[in-house]
Amino acid sequence: MVANVADVSTGPFAAASPMLIDVHTVFAWVVVVTNGVAGAWSLIGHYVEAVRHRALWWFTAVAELAIFAQVVLGVVLAQGYGGDGLKMHMFYGFVAAFTVAIVYSYRAQLEPHRYLLYGLGGLFLMGLCLRAIYLNPA
Repeated sequence: MVANVADVSTGPFAAASPMLIDVHTVFAWVVVVTNGVAGAWSLIGHYVEAVRHRALWWFTAVAELAIFAQVVLGVVLAQGYGGDGLKMHMFYGFVAAFTVAIVYSYRAQLEPHRYLLYGLGGLFLMGLCLRAIYLNPA
């Protein structure tokens, strides 16, 4: 097993597949790293024109789509769980998903500062995901 999910037979996810729990746990770190890299790359791109590549936007899109995939995995895992231990964990997951939508909606208004918007947004998303990991109820 991965991370801190010691015994799924008695824990909060007793009905969940151990493999799905492992995927959710490992993929959480993929989400953190990709959003951190995308945010840092975009923030650097705000100041250094040489790093502004089309690949940045593809990488950012993958990082942000990974958040939605992670939220879907979390929702599937939470099915049948009746405890209160997930409330804040799920809150941070949903805030991250809404943050992606908010950042995307401001891209046209902040066109001159698009790299700064996505840089700070990516780092904020990384922080939200780290907080959700920290609040893992398992």
